[in-house]
Formats: sequence, structure tokens, C-alpha cells
Amino acid sequence: MEIQFYKYEGTGNDFVIIDDRSSLFPVRNHALVKKLCNRRTGIGADGLILIKEFPLFDFEMIYYNADGFEGSFCGNGSRCIVAFAHKLGLIQSEASFKAADGTHKAKIISYDSKSDKAEIEVEMKSAFPKLLNESAAFIDTGSPHHIEFCNDVNQINVVEEGRRIRYSDPYGKAGANVNFVQAVPGGISIRTYERGVEDETLSCGTGVVGSALASVNAGFVNDSGMVIVNTQGGILKVAYTQLNNSFDKIKLIGPVSLVFSGKIEI
Repeated sequence: MEIQFYKYEGTGNDFVIIDDRSSLFPVRNHALVKKLCNRRTGIGADGLILIKEFPLFDFEMIYYNADGFEGSFCGNGSRCIVAFAHKLGLIQSEASFKAADGTHKAKIISYDSKSDKAEIEVEMKSAFPKLLNESAAFIDTGSPHHIEFCNDVNQINVVEEGRRIRYSDPYGKAGANVNFVQAVPGGISIRTYERGVEDETLSCGTGVVGSALASVNAGFVNDSGMVIVNTQGGILKVAYTQLNNSFDKIKLIGPVSLVFSGKIEI
């Protein structure tokens, strides 16, 4: 079977996106998903996303990690699929959609139809960071994230340290994503080891949100209602409101673009 695919990226976090409203994609074929995400033998991506119909909402987002298995919520992927839904004509300037962690709202801040570049804002679930010690925290932003505060993210062996922390206590077999965070003028810089990809990614939306909120909660950065986050793939913004240890009205804001599209035999 030949399928049409679209390759999107959000600050270097890239995804194969497929319109599966006809439910023809073999969702249980984990080896196929893994192959499509492979950068040498497939299209190449950090994950694969299906857009599907869902009653009462504009669409449903089904996300698969690069290892071929269905994952938890993906922040950058959600921003990319909102842009794709707009390209398909499913939405105009706003959207409501179903994802692994529940329902979300999103807004298209800007969209250039000629270049297929957009600025997308996605609302996230409320989050409650937990300080583990003076230099580490944990937070669930739709995906579980370990936050490690450090002086210089460029001096960290992200893959080696990320793998060590990812399966350590208390995370166990399921593991957690691992973010290394450095305070910089105007915000933070982060590097992320992402589970399911099992490698460093250029950007991770849920990790960006988690790192920003944990940094505010720990006093690592000032509480101003917005944190500018420098990822390896570009800049994202996290807006929020805070009440004690609780964060609400969380928004992940940043650019996405269509890289290319094509057809492939599966």
C-alpha cells in the first residue's frame, strides 16, 4: 500500500505525520513505525503521528515514539499536528483535540501558506513539580520528566547521563525523560534525553515545559509568568500562572514548519 506522508519539525524535533482519518494505517505494526522513523532506511523522525477523527473535537492525535510503540503526550508534535490540521482545512485559527493525556486547546498565532511555516500555541495540563534535592526535580507534563539543574549544559554527556538517570530509582522500567537545565540571561537552556528515541533530541516540548516550571518552582529563574527556553533546535516560550506549587494555564509557544512531503510503499 502507498501512503502519503508529511514531515514536520518544531525547533528541530521532527515527525512523520499521516492523515489516517480513513483508518487504513496498520497501527499495530510497530516494526513499520520504527522503520519509517529510521534515519537511514526510512523517512527519518523522532516520532510518527496519526491524525484521526474524534467525536466532539476537531481531531485526535495518536503519537508513536521512534521505537515503534505508542507514546505519551508530545508537546512539539502537538504543535506540528495543529499546523497540519490547518493545512488540511480541519481548523481555522483555533483547535481542540484529543491526545494521550486528555484534551487540549491550541491557537494558530501566525501561518504562512506559501512556506508552510507557523507559530503555534498549545495549552498543556496543570502540572506540579516536585523538588527531589538541591539539583534535581520531577514533573509530569503529559510525559514524565526528570530535571537536572547544572552550571553548563554543554559540558554534559547527555546520552550517557540521560540513560543512567532514565532507568534509575524511582523511575524503574517505564523510565523518564531526562532534561539538563542551565540558567541563562532571560531564561534557561536545556538539553534532553528522550525515552522512546533513546537519544538526545534537538528539542522536546513537554521537557521544555517541565524544565521551565521546575526552574521557576525551585527559584532557579525568576517568576515572571513566562520563561524563554533555548533548546538545541531553537527557542520556545512557556507561559503559565502559578499558585504555590501548582502551575495552571500553561502554554507552549513556538515555530513549526513543513519540511517535505511524499509517498512511500508500506
